[in-house]
Amino acid sequence: MSAAARGNREGRWAWRLTGFVTLCVYIFLFAPIIATVVLSFNASMFGGFPMTGFSLQWYGKLLGNEQVLAAFRTSMWIALVTAVITTAVGVVTAYTLIRFEFRGKQMLNTLVILPALVPETILGVGLLVAIKAVDQPRTSLLLVLGHILLAVPYVVLIAQARMVGIRRVYEEAALSLGASRLASFREITLPLLVPAVVAGALLAFTISFDNTSASLFWRPAGVETMPTQILSMLKISISPEINALGTVMILVTVGIPLIGGLLLQGLTRLRRRGNPEEKT
Repeated sequence: MSAAARGNREGRWAWRLTGFVTLCVYIFLFAPIIATVVLSFNASMFGGFPMTGFSLQWYGKLLGNEQVLAAFRTSMWIALVTAVITTAVGVVTAYTLIRFEFRGKQMLNTLVILPALVPETILGVGLLVAIKAVDQPRTSLLLVLGHILLAVPYVVLIAQARMVGIRRVYEEAALSLGASRLASFREITLPLLVPAVVAGALLAFTISFDNTSASLFWRPAGVETMPTQILSMLKISISPEINALGTVMILVTVGIPLIGGLLLQGLTRLRRRGNPEEKT
């Protein structure tokens, strides 16, 4: 066998081994999620295989569980407020960092991205210690501010990546025609930033809604979010309701970004059909 043929054969086996290892990793990661979703429809109160039957009773019990509903409402309004504020702050920050030169720009960029580089548990403990040091009680406002702090870096990074692809000539043309900097941003830059704005808002919502470690340290006494509610339920007993609640969490954290992306693609196609010049 020639050296070239031997090398091709070894290359094929290497790719097959890589594919097998990758498949094993995906199975290891997603098998618990799939099992949780499947067992949420199990008729038996003892979660396990084989299933004794198909039932929606655990979802019905969730709808009657006031603690779960309160935690869901809390997570939803915190995530919505976080998404709105984070998107606005992130877009303006990214625009400032990309379009302007000023003293301390690199330091500001580092400070904005820093929360994404620090593990959430360390950040949560650090801010909790700071709150205790100034004798500040934990409140819902501080919890929202903490979620905003965690989500801002990701929105800034997404908006910066989009801003780099927007050429300055569009804004300069508007400025040369007498438009103000604010009008140029509102009429020229912001419409071109719509994909980044939508992506950043959806990501910020998901990060806030699914946050566990930071919420454990920052939430006020008596306030539960969906992740902390799941943890508190696991401390008492392993109920099939937890599988149903986990499935709801999966649907929200995966479904909302997916639906948002599909809607954004649909709106982009409609806009291109209405403006044939954008295709060229």
